Amino acid sequence: MLKVENLTASIGDVSILNGIDLEVGPGELHAIMGPNGSGKSTLCHVVMGNKDYSQGGKISIGDEDISSLPQNERSDSGVFQSFQYPVGLNGVTLMEFSKNINSELSDEEIIKLAKRFNMEEFLDREVNVDLSGGEKKRSELFQLSLKNPKVALLDEIDSGLDIDAIKSVANLINETRESSTSYVLVTHYSRILKYLDVDKVHVVVDGKIVKSGGNELIEEVDSGGYTQYRE
Repeated sequence: MLKVENLTASIGDVSILNGIDLEVGPGELHAIMGPNGSGKSTLCHVVMGNKDYSQGGKISIGDEDISSLPQNERSDSGVFQSFQYPVGLNGVTLMEFSKNINSELSDEEIIKLAKRFNMEEFLDREVNVDLSGGEKKRSELFQLSLKNPKVALLDEIDSGLDIDAIKSVANLINETRESSTSYVLVTHYSRILKYLDVDKVHVVVDGKIVKSGGNELIEEVDSGGYTQYRE
């Protein structure tokens, strides 16, 4: 579903991604792990088409090359990104925003889906305004389900959450995973991965994937940290 070939990214003269190759099949969840500043979040931003970065290489969704498309067209092609720090949208209610995400859903269908994420009481409130960290992350997953994308980029969705909130978010991801959607989850830590059915783990250091594997790689990172992967 998602294929990234020799992906590079930079801001000005600063190189961040140095040749990323990644392929995620439909329904698969791949975890991207690595230290601060390794390029994990940049990978999500570049796949989504963030204009702050100069991009090289190729990004494909299925058979479609989206490498040169702007963000809105990448979204139309089926890419969704959740953010480490979701922004608030003053003056826009979650119900209004939900209709914008998927205009084909009725109010009743939106309310039914919101209940699945315990978000029904927030539908008449402004998007992500005065919400806790856990509520914002639930809101992001609710929006993902509204969109039903081909590729879901989850950028540190566990950031700033306590252990109970992490378990709750992980359970929501497990319960709402779709076989038609590919998931790329970026995280510093292994905590949330212990509650998820992860298909593959990739360690990113200095803008490159230095090792890929299964769940055993999570334990390897926990025991040896990221210094073991530095040259």
